[in-house]
Amino acid sequence: MKKIRGTDQAWDSRALGADEAHVVVAPRQAREALDAASGMQAISIRLPKDLIDACKLIAAFHGVGYQPLMRDVLQRFVASEMKAIAEHHQSRATQAEERLAQQKRVA
Repeated sequence: MKKIRGTDQAWDSRALGADEAHVVVAPRQAREALDAASGMQAISIRLPKDLIDACKLIAAFHGVGYQPLMRDVLQRFVASEMKAIAEHHQSRATQAEERLAQQKRVA
């Protein structure tokens, strides 16, 4: 297949692929199939405009879209909090075991 020179740049600059005459909403079944295949779910959330603007600025600096950036931030936060919760429960279990061992020594 012969590649048309400048095609990559035309897509990036939106000279190609951005004509509204060719835009259609995908059928519901196609959207649901895409969500199921990707393991993702669309949500709606209200955020302060300045927070969104800051995320867009940070995302542009890193060369990514702001939504993938926000998804990454949330994933990192959840992983960190899940680790903290696990450590908390492990600490409580260890303390309970130590109290039980101490009670056995005293008895």
